[in-house]
Amino acid sequence: MKYIIGTKQHMTQIFNEEGVVFPVTVIKAGPVVVTQVKTEDRDGYKAVQVGFGKKSEKKVSKAVKGHSKGQSFAIIREYELEDGVEVSVGDTIDLSVFEKGQKIRTSSISKGKGFQGVVKRHGFAGGRRSHGNKHSEREPGSIGNGGVQRVFKGTRMGGRMGTDRVTEPHTIVDIIPETGEILVSGSVPGRRGTFVEIKG
Repeated sequence: MKYIIGTKQHMTQIFNEEGVVFPVTVIKAGPVVVTQVKTEDRDGYKAVQVGFGKKSEKKVSKAVKGHSKGQSFAIIREYELEDGVEVSVGDTIDLSVFEKGQKIRTSSISKGKGFQGVVKRHGFAGGRRSHGNKHSEREPGSIGNGGVQRVFKGTRMGGRMGTDRVTEPHTIVDIIPETGEILVSGSVPGRRGTFVEIKG
């Protein structure tokens, strides 16, 4: 049962034994509290529901507060429960389930970038910058099809970009139990304070 939730702190760089520097992202993770255990007999599938963080009580509905046994979690997630693993409501999961060098996957919400054109959003080349080409360096070009008189669904255009759920592979570079921080290789999408789900 290797999963935990944390918040992205910042990026930094560290050196390995050979003196090679590489970037890492610091995530302050866990502990998460088990709020519900779903079984095959009662719910039709096996899963465990966990809560993380704190939220103002006035922002939590009575239904959610009752489900969480009076606690006001900032985020609640559900994960598959492996065979043979026994957990009960109220148990906590911390960084001890992970180990240095382990391959993991992180999921988080990327930064919002607002309305963007096709060059930034889809990587279009834009128009040529040659003589006589006026105000068309970043235009999408033709978006129609001769004789059809409409634009096809799915045509790539400018629009709202970012705030997507992104899942990426990483490697655990180091774990600091004293501060509850986990260092993962590379960058993790999202701003500082973004909730990050880590699955082993």
